[in-house]
Amino acid sequence: TIDFCKDPEIICSSKEFTELKWIAGMFYWVESLQSYNERGWNYFAELHRFVDGGMSDGGSFINAVSGIVNRGCHDPPCKTGEVDGMSERAGNFDKVLSLTLLPNKDEIEIPTKAEEFSVESPHGTPSEGHDIKPFEPVKGETSAKEVLAILDQIKDRIDNEVFLYQGSEPSTVYRYQGFKSGLQVMFDSGVAGKFFYLGDDSSNGYLYGLVNIAAFLGQSMKETIQYDACDENSWDLVNSKYPLSNACGQLGQSYQDYHCSEEEKHMECPVDPNMSIKGVTHAKWYGAPGPLFCGPKSEYPFTGYWDYGYECNNPWADPPEYCTDYEGQRAGRYDNTEPVENSAGRTDVEGCCWWGRGVIQTTGICNFGKLNYFLGARAAEEGRPSRYPTIDFCKD
Repeated sequence: TIDFCKDPEIICSSKEFTELKWIAGMFYWVESLQSYNERGWNYFAELHRFVDGGMSDGGSFINAVSGIVNRGCHDPPCKTGEVDGMSERAGNFDKVLSLTLLPNKDEIEIPTKAEEFSVESPHGTPSEGHDIKPFEPVKGETSAKEVLAILDQIKDRIDNEVFLYQGSEPSTVYRYQGFKSGLQVMFDSGVAGKFFYLGDDSSNGYLYGLVNIAAFLGQSMKETIQYDACDENSWDLVNSKYPLSNACGQLGQSYQDYHCSEEEKHMECPVDPNMSIKGVTHAKWYGAPGPLFCGPKSEYPFTGYWDYGYECNNPWADPPEYCTDYEGQRAGRYDNTEPVENSAGRTDVEGCCWWGRGVIQTTGICNFGKLNYFLGARAAEEGRPSRYPTIDFCKD
């Protein structure tokens, strides 16, 4: 049995459920973007306005989306600063949208029977005895079939032109099949009555769905795909060092303290001080920090830093030295000779297993807990429909 709260790393490490890294991001999307309705700006209303207005608004729609994703509001700088990579995010959106609009919908064979375009999980139906109830409002089943048929038509171009590491090499982490599988799960089952929007059955219905996908992928390309990373990279440089305690949180944050609201607090993952996990992805530049890791103080009384300047490939030394911390490593090492504080002053990594994972970096005990509550082992244990009844996102 896998538990999302016992094993949050399953999102990145699973070879069987490659859609999980996508589902984690799509879960965020339906929770934070599709539900966004602040100070007169409603995501669905603006998406429809963008499409119905000819999909040309000078960047107003996608820039607002970028603000929500990167800064938490549709009209940045908010209280947190300017959007990181605003123009890059907009360019990604335009690229994906142009690609998805290339096929002529009228020339694509659309399945006429619902069962021919099943959106069931490739890993089976929800746990036995539980039926998935239809969502309200009614989903656009016809537009969903049209959208998925269009995506299938250009799947090779998506893999080779959109899902790129550093804009040139196909990603090894994010591929079309995992994306489509995740999309199918999040449209069919969704989370807590919310599903990934693929349009409605109006004349512009499929275009609404394609724009929603383009907005999602445009952000994902900036957040993780261009780095070929599923686990959060260690990037917060403190006094010219990358503290190993960045696993606990970067820029002064504490991921294990990312709590839910009082109304949803019961969904959180508990913080297990004995949990020990190591990430499976990392940055790839010369000397880049190794994967984030967590563990109890009994194992790591304190942690040091990643020495990115260390020349680890020295076969002529006595004894010989090699770069063995991760595959493809060319320089650097973990240095635990003395404690080094992260931005928040932490030097340990106890309970620090909640760093970002997935295509839009699901982070913290609240978000992983919600995945487990609605999609994982906890849902099945408590008698609710569960797409992954044997997976617990909260434990290791």
